[in-house]
Amino acid sequence: MAVTFRVPDMALAYEFLEGAGPVVVFCPGFASDMGGTKAMALWEMCRARGQAMLRFDYGGHGQSAGAFEDGCIGDWAADAAHVVEVATAGRELLLVGSSMGGWIALLLARALAQVRAMVLVAPAPDFTELLMKPLLGEAEWAELRAKGVIYQPSEYGAPTPLTLKLLEDGARNLVLEAPIGFNGPVRVLHGMRDADVPWRHSLLLAERLASEDVRLVFVKDGDHRLSREGDLALLCASVGAFLGEDGG
Repeated sequence: MAVTFRVPDMALAYEFLEGAGPVVVFCPGFASDMGGTKAMALWEMCRARGQAMLRFDYGGHGQSAGAFEDGCIGDWAADAAHVVEVATAGRELLLVGSSMGGWIALLLARALAQVRAMVLVAPAPDFTELLMKPLLGEAEWAELRAKGVIYQPSEYGAPTPLTLKLLEDGARNLVLEAPIGFNGPVRVLHGMRDADVPWRHSLLLAERLASEDVRLVFVKDGDHRLSREGDLALLCASVGAFLGEDGG
């Protein structure tokens, strides 16, 4: 089934590093941005080896225009698709998705024929349906239906808006309910002390992927961020293994 995305009606921030292909595309997580630790570690790796890379902010994230609470999975996937189209002009892509960015990467891989491979870090496909909804009590649902938004505590900073729009849209963009028809190689990195996205979530993803070339690496003492020096080295090695010694 063909997938089409709307053209964003806001200014989206991105940075493109020219170099050899395929283009490494970093898809950030929920309420994260293109200046995060993992994105910048990959940026420096790509710069050093002359590799092309694209990093960007979804609408309402980082340096992009828009309000965070106005967005949802479908909108952010559309933002990603639009920036990829503008910046890479049909070149081969190596998608790197962190947390929610893993869900975005899977949606992009469904829509874009030029996706060659994926590296997913603590991927959170369908998290609105499988991880968020089950935690909401009756009072929270009542407030969501009345106000359209609630605010949840976050260990990463200020309380995070959770909107009814996000939950409803997430249900329209689920990928784990059926086989995922991507046949390229996929590498999944996941910390076993991840308090946000259980590591078993990646087992379900591996089962759903059509590709036979899927490898999972579990970091026993790793948390959700996987941003320690050793974690970043593992990420860069996983991406680098797809690029070859000459960066091509």
